Amino acid sequence: MENESVQRMMLGDVEVIRLVEWRGTFLPARDFVPEAGAEVWRENEDWLAPDHWEPDGDRAAAALQTWVLRSGGRTVVVDTGVGNGRERPGSPQFHHWQGDFMGLLDRAGIKPAEVDVVVNTHLHVDHVGWNTTAVDGSWEPTFPNARYLLPAADDAYYGPGNDYANGHRADDRLLYEDSIAPVHRAGQAVLWDGAHRIDEHLTLESAPGHTPGSAVLRLASGGDRAVFVGDLLHSPVQILRPGCSSCFCLDPAQAVTSRRRILERAADERELVIPAHFGGAGAAEVRKAGDGFAVDRWAAYS
Repeated sequence: MENESVQRMMLGDVEVIRLVEWRGTFLPARDFVPEAGAEVWRENEDWLAPDHWEPDGDRAAAALQTWVLRSGGRTVVVDTGVGNGRERPGSPQFHHWQGDFMGLLDRAGIKPAEVDVVVNTHLHVDHVGWNTTAVDGSWEPTFPNARYLLPAADDAYYGPGNDYANGHRADDRLLYEDSIAPVHRAGQAVLWDGAHRIDEHLTLESAPGHTPGSAVLRLASGGDRAVFVGDLLHSPVQILRPGCSSCFCLDPAQAVTSRRRILERAADERELVIPAHFGGAGAAEVRKAGDGFAVDRWAAYS
């Protein structure tokens, strides 16, 4: 393992590179997953702490991370973090963020010009930021040769035709204009809906609820299977209690339906479940357990 911020594993013929930009405590646990009672955290303290929960402060722990896949001769970047120097007044933790995303790419041996595909699992602030970079006072695509795969439903919902998510938050307009609109202007945006095959190993699939266009990315290579679930799961307590959505889900009931469907399949097919914000190993195999699921094993890196 190169260091705790750049980690690698092989799944069949696909190399998976994990880039961890930040780890730490986030919101109070009960605010983060409102319907998960205090007992589920306390009863599972032995493995939730410290990677997923800080018991003393009763705060959820999380990570800001990106996954890079080398598949079939292509380099695919999955979600692009917050981006540096963005105006995000409604999200104080991300306002004028300064991270080391580009340094992590460099240490992983990835040059922006070599990236073929960028996947945004959904269009939230912490998943699209490095879509673009400031160049001479304007925002330009960070990955000049990449196709950016954007969920069509999210692009419509957060775009100007819908007054940037109905005009409720300034952040939604700012985000779209600095991280999405420049990709459209450059002719690099590809809108998709339902399902979209990237190559023989990778397929995108709609899983709405967290946002209208939330998606998962399925990997199948050799005997290995994985599913990158974005924000379908924010915390492992949602594996134990899949009926509990995070405070950020726009349609909690629809998110529950998508979450149960994806976890059912993952348990049946022994897919490695890879959420966007899990700390620790960041990925787990799951099994059915009563009305919910349980972690069978955590991922291992070389």
